[in-house]
Amino acid sequence: MIDRCPKAGERRKICVVTGSRAEYGLLRWLMEELRADDALTLQLIVTGAHLSKRHGETFREIENDGFAIDEEADLGITGDGALEVAGAAGLAVQKLARCFDRLAPHIVVVLGDRYEILAAAFAALLTRIPVAHIHGGEITEGAIDDAMRHAITKMAHLHFVSTNEHARRVIQLGEAPDRVFTVGALAVDSVARHRLLSRDALASELDLRIDPPFFLVTTHPATLGERDTKAAISALLEALSAFPDARVVFTGVNADPGHRAIHEAVTAFAEARGDRVRHFESLGQRRYLSVMALADVVVGNSSSGIIEAPLLKVPSVNIGNRQQGRPRTHSIIDVAEDAAAIRVAIETALSPQFRARAKAVVSPYGTDGVAERIVGVLASVDPETLVRKRFHDIPVAA
Repeated sequence: MIDRCPKAGERRKICVVTGSRAEYGLLRWLMEELRADDALTLQLIVTGAHLSKRHGETFREIENDGFAIDEEADLGITGDGALEVAGAAGLAVQKLARCFDRLAPHIVVVLGDRYEILAAAFAALLTRIPVAHIHGGEITEGAIDDAMRHAITKMAHLHFVSTNEHARRVIQLGEAPDRVFTVGALAVDSVARHRLLSRDALASELDLRIDPPFFLVTTHPATLGERDTKAAISALLEALSAFPDARVVFTGVNADPGHRAIHEAVTAFAEARGDRVRHFESLGQRRYLSVMALADVVVGNSSSGIIEAPLLKVPSVNIGNRQQGRPRTHSIIDVAEDAAAIRVAIETALSPQFRARAKAVVSPYGTDGVAERIVGVLASVDPETLVRKRFHDIPVAA
């Protein structure tokens, strides 16, 4: 069993686990705050798609940002079938448990809802290390991630949520209110802290003229979607074909079951329109937000269209039910996985009236300083008191 109590004079070891580029883009500012705190030691484990060549080996972006990687848990991601993903999840539990054993952290920090993050929480639970979970209590009914997120909540000991509604749900799951902290979404810090690229600088880096209409497209498998992945991506690409003058930037698909069909279809679409369409496995967070800030519309089914795009006052077309259940602003148009419906939604988003509407929205995800608020709790709480949990019953009205 790992000793959870820092000895006299020992810095508290906070271990962050990251498995994907999107999640790291949010965790980065928390990691910066942890590294800067003299009472804390940041430990870092990378796993999942970060170590996959197919997904851009994005661990290099982490190193380029100046972070030392303490452990790598390579899951050997090659295919996208359900059995292969299940095998990777099982392997993740084994490898991450060994990482924790070597690093002996006092608290493990995880964010979100992916299978490798579920594995990290499970491995920490089995080795009796307290888990701090970020972005619990949220709902995304169109993906199996929804169930994994709630499962991580039940294995976690501290909860950092983005809204009061999400805090209520975590408590509804039986978590003690004094362990639930409404801090806002880390994406708010990401948008506030990045120095975004100018139009000319970004055009040079992307080798693409950024003239209107300019689209940012990010789409992932909707693992509980109403249509199969091939039909869904075909509908999206058919809709985009209705805008032959648009400049389009696609970002890479995540490592969920069914990602291969999206990757192949988008690659072919981009190659056939090489003068105005680019496909990047990973843009990195600064370039991604720079593209989003300059885009006329964000299209797809990523959470960034729900959280980050409104922060940047950019209209979003959210396709399908993958993000169903998240709080929304009036800058978001929800639409079915249907080519005609997507086309109409994009046309609406491009209108001057809707763009003015997007400029006026207020995000429900809090204000910047989220990372500082999280670190304040991690630095002050006693890890020894966290492992034993009580189930919090909600009083029943008479």
